Formats: sequence, C-alpha cells, structure tokens
Amino acid sequence: MKDHRADAIRRLADAGIDNPRLDGRLLWDASQRNPGIFESFVKRRLAHEPIAYIVGYKEFWSLEFIVEPGVLIPRPATETIIEQVFDRYADIGAPLKILDLGTGSGCLLTALLKEYPNARGLGIDESEKALSVAARNIERNGVQTRAEIKRGNWMENLDCGWDVIVSNPPYIPTGDIPGLDPDVRDYEPLAALDGGPDGLDAVRALAAGFRRLLKGTAFVEIGIGQAESAQILMADAGLSVHHIAADLAGIPRVVVTGP
Repeated sequence: MKDHRADAIRRLADAGIDNPRLDGRLLWDASQRNPGIFESFVKRRLAHEPIAYIVGYKEFWSLEFIVEPGVLIPRPATETIIEQVFDRYADIGAPLKILDLGTGSGCLLTALLKEYPNARGLGIDESEKALSVAARNIERNGVQTRAEIKRGNWMENLDCGWDVIVSNPPYIPTGDIPGLDPDVRDYEPLAALDGGPDGLDAVRALAAGFRRLLKGTAFVEIGIGQAESAQILMADAGLSVHHIAADLAGIPRVVVTGP
C-alpha cells in the first residue's frame, strides 16, 4: 500500500520546500476529516502556498488564529511585542486602553486582551478582509466584549490617551519585494509588506501620530537594519526611544517609545 504521507514528504523535499517533514505532517493532520483533500493540499504547498493558508490557521502566543489569503500570517518575531508590553506593564490587572494599528489577523490585540483581562482595545486596518478575519479571531478567543475593530487609514479620526499602542506595519523596502521567498512574495498581501522605498514609510506615519495619540508606550515592529533609522524618526517626532528589543534570533525587532 502506498504511503501517501511519505510520498508527499519526498515530493516536498525534491521541490526544495523548507521543512518538508513538518509540512507533510501538518498537511496530513489537517486533511484527516476529509482524507481525499490531502493531495490537493500537497499540490498547493508544492506551488509554495504558505502552510497557514492551506490549513487555515496559525499559532501565535499559544493561541490559534484563523488566517486566510489576503491577511498577513502571524510570525514568531512579532511575539516580541507582547513580551515587551509585559516588561513595561507588569500588572496584568491594569485597565489598559490598547490600540493596534494595522491589526491584520488581530493576533496582537487578541493576545494582549487575553493576558490583560481588564484591558479594552481597538484594532484598525484598511483591509475589509483583514477586519473580517480579525473579528472571527477575537470572538474565537473570547475577548469580543472588550475589543472593537474599525476600518481606517492608520491614525485618522482616533481618540487620544492610549496606554499602549502596538503595530506590525509594512516595513520591507519596495525594491526588496521581488527577492522575497515565493511563499511570501506571491501569496501574502503586498500592502502588509511594502514599506516604501526605504521600508520606513509606515514608521514615519506612526511616529508623527504618536505624540497626539499616546499617553503611555508604543511598540513598533521593524525590519532588519532599520533600528537606527527608526530611532532617529521617533526622536525627530519628539518621542523618547526607551530601547529597541531584539527577537529570539537576536535581530533588533521592536522599537519601544513614548512621549
């Protein structure tokens, strides 16, 4: 009898897919309610479609998030933001007012509301698709009574006085997009990746708005090699950069800043 999973792993490896054994197992497990769909899952992965889009979910901060094409896939590096919020706000009972700019799947807002049971939050995104997925994730994780999502362009028409602002903005320089892995370049939403000529367009916009919106601390994810420039942009906007936190790979990843 043919071992379909072993055959899939071999094909994935031959196609140069990273972690073919893990991917094969994830696809196999996700197809068990309908075993006939396994081969179609494998073909999609052979075309470099991300595993998260194929199986329909991604784990983030030990929570499971729905993800669909058109919505940025949560990544482990972004968990650095959650860790930094904890470092800054040790009292988990604090009634924080949290703003998530470019909420995408809602992973940051949802994870923070799970950890801070007295907090309330608002997620902003331009994408209707992202907002639809974020709403499902917020409800799925049981924080819907303390979360609101709204369509918007960054910081327009927002109240002031936020204790915590988090953001994983687009930060890849436009010229670097063609060289990305096909899993990212050909499938994930360009608007969530492309940060303009130097990758810092969104960071500039955020820095300019923080002085008006922020009462407490902002936590902004940045790309490789952007730490010094991001620090200058925050300083030019009249903000203090408390520090820049590295992710688990040692890459400077999150700017922690405030008035």
